Amino acid sequence: MGSMEVHEELRSAQPKVWQFMFAFTDSMALKSSVGLRLADIMHSHGSPITLPQIDTSCLDIPYLARLMRMLVRKGIFAVHHSSNDSDETLYKMTHISKWLLHNSYLSVAPMILELWHYLSQCVKEHFASQNPQFNNLFNEAIECTANIVMKATVSHYKEGFDSIRSLVDVGGGTSGALAEIVKSYPHIKVINFDLPHVVATTPMCEGVIHVGGDMFDPIRNANAVFMKWILHDWNDEACVKILKSYRKAISDKNEKFVFVVIFVQEDDNNIFGDMGLVFDLLMFTHTTGGKEKTE
Repeated sequence: MGSMEVHEELRSAQPKVWQFMFAFTDSMALKSSVGLRLADIMHSHGSPITLPQIDTSCLDIPYLARLMRMLVRKGIFAVHHSSNDSDETLYKMTHISKWLLHNSYLSVAPMILELWHYLSQCVKEHFASQNPQFNNLFNEAIECTANIVMKATVSHYKEGFDSIRSLVDVGGGTSGALAEIVKSYPHIKVINFDLPHVVATTPMCEGVIHVGGDMFDPIRNANAVFMKWILHDWNDEACVKILKSYRKAISDKNEKFVFVVIFVQEDDNNIFGDMGLVFDLLMFTHTTGGKEKTE
């Protein structure tokens, strides 16, 4: 290969490097849209909307227009082409922005806001238990993703819950997602088992018993254990310890373990793309020894 060809390949790779360097702008633009509640404003308006109609708090319209240009480019919002001769640009929601509504049951808005800005404080032991603001923010973020997961789990694992009499959700959080199980299977006695400072702020939910404690000291007398995105917080040795302890705690010979986990497959080509690898990186920044599993 000649020097000209090498130079051309090197030159053509440069845009990729720039894109990688500034990839964070996508998430920051997304975070700005959630903070400004752009999706909520459009949803409440009920029809395509202009920038002046979006502006409810003296925003800088030219700056807002530039932000919207980026959000439209990424498919978060879309431009509506009116049939009249108006020069004003109208914006409308897409399926992506519907996930950004604050008061929607299926929403990821709490996950996008300030949670990651507490990363440096999170290395301090028991930070969540000592900081109610972060504790509430973290619980809301976990619950919004749990709602999505539980709805899919209950709808696709119907036969699996029929024979369960009592179930312990290890790390169940604020238990909002457990309502899906109780609603679909009212015969199941559901126990939400999480840290004391988590269950202390958890609202009462009919059919759910809240118990605070340590997951390494399991609750006994249940015939099923549910773990949703729990094992990725721990290294392999700790995971083995957790699983063995719960196996001993459940005396029923028909016991069940139900897991919701992310598997990292480097050559996997699915709709979530590289998110398995992304979550794996989050695990070693947010936990001590945690990782996504490969098998």
